[in-house]
Amino acid sequence: MFPVLLEIGPIKIYSFGFMLVIAFYTCYFLLNSDLKRFGYDPKLASDMVFWAAIGGIFGAKIYYLLEHLSDTLIDPIGMIFSGSGLVFLGGLVGGMLGVTMVIRKNDLPWVKFSDIVAPLLIIGYAIGRIGCFLVGDDYGIPTNLSWGVSFANGLPPTTTQSFSYYYPWIDVSGIEPGVISVHPTQIYESLAGFAIFAFLWNRRKYVRVEGSLFLTYLVLAGVERFMIEFIRTNDKYLFGVLSGAQVISVIMISIGLYFLIYPLSKNDLTSK
Repeated sequence: MFPVLLEIGPIKIYSFGFMLVIAFYTCYFLLNSDLKRFGYDPKLASDMVFWAAIGGIFGAKIYYLLEHLSDTLIDPIGMIFSGSGLVFLGGLVGGMLGVTMVIRKNDLPWVKFSDIVAPLLIIGYAIGRIGCFLVGDDYGIPTNLSWGVSFANGLPPTTTQSFSYYYPWIDVSGIEPGVISVHPTQIYESLAGFAIFAFLWNRRKYVRVEGSLFLTYLVLAGVERFMIEFIRTNDKYLFGVLSGAQVISVIMISIGLYFLIYPLSKNDLTSK
């Protein structure tokens, strides 16, 4: 675990922030390349990535505040300005709104551009998850598997005390007190994200129905997140079985499957 990658005097380069920068620059490079292929102004790439970042941060924070509403009502200022709260599903909505603003401003076809950005959404997610692993955040439930990882200085640390305090719905009573091993779900998600990216990136030149690549992204990303939630520490507050992320994942999968089976009409697809 490396929360700080480099420290020179008072200057510190934090691993999570560094990986976010890598994610945004990767998306910019790939988007810039595809915009040239379609004959669009490459300047759009910087505008889209910038507003996706702004919208994503705000969306992620709003989702976090709503998910922790009781704490937000008690200490709204502290929760708003805390370092926590970069929740991807909220960031996805906010980021898409930011990109939509750029698309509308430049009078571009939203459906076509949704296909262009679909692979970028998942590779950005995959790279970001590496940052989560480096800082010891967003890990999974305890495990005895040989590849289990301990985050003694994680956020929070993977100790029986931390689990009892932060995740009381997870039973650690039968585990020896102290630092414990957990599922490195950040790595699981990163590997899955890179695999989904490779699939979408290879298919992007063979899209027959505009919008289908983005819809495929919704299905694959939704399935990935739905499955990984079973071994993450998030509270399963819907019927005691599903987390909030799983509910949103089901919505993503349902929307993706519905419109893949019943595509939009030609008129809808060509509208701006």
